Amino acid sequence: MSAMHSTMMVSRTVPRVRLGTRFLPRLALRTTALSLRHVPIGPSTRLFSTPANPTGRPFPPLDTYPARHIGPNPVEAKQMLAALGYDSMDAFVRDTVPDSIRVGAQAVSEHSIPALSESELLQRAEELAHMNEKKRSFIGMGYWNAVVPQVVLRNVIENPSWYTPYTPYQPEIAQGRLESLINFQTMASSLTGLPISNASLLDEGTAAAEAMVMAFAHHGQKRKTFVVDQGVSPQSLAVLRTRAGGFGIRLVVGDVAGLVGSGETRQIGNESVKLSDLAGVLVQYPDVNGSITDYSSLVKHIKEASSGPAPLLACATDLLALAVLTPPGELGFDIALGSSARFGVPVGYGGPHAAFFSVADALKRKIPGRLVGRRRPAYRLALQTREQHIRREKATSNICTSQALLANTAAMYAVWHGPEGVRAIAERVLGMCAVLEGVVKTIDGMKIQNTSGHFFDTLTIDTGSAQKAAKVHAEAAKRAYHLRVVDERTVGVTLDESVTEAELAGIASCFLIAGGQGPIAPLDLVQFVKATTLVDTDNAAPAHAPLAHSSTSDLLQSIPASLRRSSPILTQPVFNTHHSETELLRYIHALQEKDLSLAHAMIPLGSCTMKLNASAAMRALTWPEFGGIHPFVPNGVEGWKVVIDELSRDLCTITGFAACSLQPNSGAAGEYAGLNVIRAYHASRGENHRDICLIPASAHGTNPASAVMAGMKVVPVKNLADGSLDLTDLREKAVKHKDRLGAFMITYPSTYGVFEPGVQEACQIIHDNGGQVYLDGANLNAQIGMTDPAICGGDVCHLNLHKTFAIPHGGGGPGVGPICVAEHLAPFLPSHPIIPTGGSKAIEAVASAPYGSASVLLISWAYIKMLGGQGLSDASKLALLNANYIAHRLAGHYSLKYKN
Repeated sequence: MSAMHSTMMVSRTVPRVRLGTRFLPRLALRTTALSLRHVPIGPSTRLFSTPANPTGRPFPPLDTYPARHIGPNPVEAKQMLAALGYDSMDAFVRDTVPDSIRVGAQAVSEHSIPALSESELLQRAEELAHMNEKKRSFIGMGYWNAVVPQVVLRNVIENPSWYTPYTPYQPEIAQGRLESLINFQTMASSLTGLPISNASLLDEGTAAAEAMVMAFAHHGQKRKTFVVDQGVSPQSLAVLRTRAGGFGIRLVVGDVAGLVGSGETRQIGNESVKLSDLAGVLVQYPDVNGSITDYSSLVKHIKEASSGPAPLLACATDLLALAVLTPPGELGFDIALGSSARFGVPVGYGGPHAAFFSVADALKRKIPGRLVGRRRPAYRLALQTREQHIRREKATSNICTSQALLANTAAMYAVWHGPEGVRAIAERVLGMCAVLEGVVKTIDGMKIQNTSGHFFDTLTIDTGSAQKAAKVHAEAAKRAYHLRVVDERTVGVTLDESVTEAELAGIASCFLIAGGQGPIAPLDLVQFVKATTLVDTDNAAPAHAPLAHSSTSDLLQSIPASLRRSSPILTQPVFNTHHSETELLRYIHALQEKDLSLAHAMIPLGSCTMKLNASAAMRALTWPEFGGIHPFVPNGVEGWKVVIDELSRDLCTITGFAACSLQPNSGAAGEYAGLNVIRAYHASRGENHRDICLIPASAHGTNPASAVMAGMKVVPVKNLADGSLDLTDLREKAVKHKDRLGAFMITYPSTYGVFEPGVQEACQIIHDNGGQVYLDGANLNAQIGMTDPAICGGDVCHLNLHKTFAIPHGGGGPGVGPICVAEHLAPFLPSHPIIPTGGSKAIEAVASAPYGSASVLLISWAYIKMLGGQGLSDASKLALLNANYIAHRLAGHYSLKYKN
């Protein structure tokens, strides 16, 4: 009898297992319903021998989640157990999970995590939502209040045919999503002016870090300096610092104008930069303070001044701004990147948002992330030889999960609005910003700080004194507005398509009152519209564009003439066809019918846990009380704090660890964060030289790629013929490298789908030789309530909330990869430059937002609360039973390669 765990959780690619001489997808079963038979709800369906009403309530709720979530009912479970030769689930678990790591007193129980019914959970979610203050944020810094088209909200974001599919490794069941991702790539290329775009990255900060590493790799890792302009957002800069440390890149931050000059050496602030050592440059356009700079002469100078291959020049930018600004490709940049969030994606307390990444054609084989291509007759993932699942430690990026659902949302936004609509929205935002500028110019002592007075959607305003700035913020608070605190006398304001005329008047009034004048009414804004000649107010403007651009107006006066876009945007037919709701609705449904999702069938890919994404768990995701909050608001997020604290505490209970960070926004990002925490721990003990990472040859490709990104050197460890870890080889290599041993990465249960009895011995070998153990939590669904990473011997693990804890896969993202750590590593959890997070000796940020893809944390929070401790344990036990039952049924027909 083989003892396997549910191998749906095994890895994040689509590996296959050889059964005899034939191939089948990995044995895999979800813990969702496997039968269409009616399963009665209520206490009668409680699994195993657990009490039906442990709380003793006289009338317990009937809408309990485990009965709806766990597929096999008790009768079916008993039949499967009998087929395997067991009379109880406890006996089965004793034979499946090694004695040495099996929990005695169950930590994950109804007492540690009480279960809520669906109605109780929704009531609790509403209570927490009301604890968040409903204020409007005009903070900007890369986050906007997007207007989500209702047709896209209802038919994509809230549609299980779009949010439940798996990553499109099998193109024959993913043609709809692949076509939509082609639209996303085309949209990004059209707006950036660069021909090759990927299918999304995790966020703007990580995209900036990918650009830096791409430049480093482009020059054979020989050039060590990367220059970042002072106008780049602080969160991106923090992520860059983290990534630079692992590769030994020297990060120089300052005014990039210092790169113009003669000779080999340039001066950026107090630092000297040699052109022969310059790998690349990153600027922001418009920058974090709203200024627009013409970089064309700088780009030309750097390329002409380079005696060898020119540094790669990257531009962080804003897709909406590029509807009216000259695109980076036309300015000579090699790379353009940024967030597509303002194209119809809720701000969501920081995410998830799809980053775009566009490059010149010569760089297409270096671009990080997935590329969708088209060949006759179908779409498919292209140029995969760049990626970690093939190149492993030689990959320049560990990216695996990206943001497919959000990329598809942004693409549909562009399809819905088309080129005229996108341009009209951009001009409306620009027009409102020009009106606010006009108001501020009438106030004595206040002035616009934007360089040369140029802007798109953001004004940085020097109020003249700290007292006036405080008055501005006080007036904003009265109106339930958040404005950006730049410094004690400077205020930042970012406008977007959601801003109403009344809100614009309210913002303007904050400055007018602080300047000693009276407030302004919305209708009185027209005088500033006339003053800036945004539109001929004597003639009605088109209804879709109240501040519409005309060739004779100087609406674009806030943009330098050299930077006013003349090239067309979104010229492809798909962006010029589906502009009525009926047309877009039919297009969305035509695409989804080409895909396989959990709305159509189970997905036994074997590479991830494909769980039921319950409607109740998804419900709060798009509530404005959660989804409409900016990640950098200084207060008023008590409901979010409860969700984050409760989820963190529950994850620590489940893993047996002491502390948790929710910042990493994918499993691979969690690996990278955890390894950086280990490196920081060693450095704190004067052992920064511990840079060897032992990794089994069977490990998922992100493991070695993440280790290299964290500045470690990978030493592979052999596997035995049965797939298990070769403990003899592990011991030999641990002893050989004991003076430099930093970490050991292990997936448990193993990537091959079995519980290895020697896991504690393996971890002890590492500890005895000075290393720390990173336990990859991709397969945590096989552990809950039976064992945990701490008992196995781990020091840190990441969890895939988009696997074990029911966040939907979204066709390739979003995901969340929080890390849980033992007490001695807690001080090193990631920080954030704006909102305090992490420990007392925290590493710098690994994601743009303080809590990563925060809005989808609500899904895992709800999932855990509805299942409760006992339900979580029951779900994991049934997953083991499902996998072993399938193995048993196939045993007479196939030979199972890996078993313990």
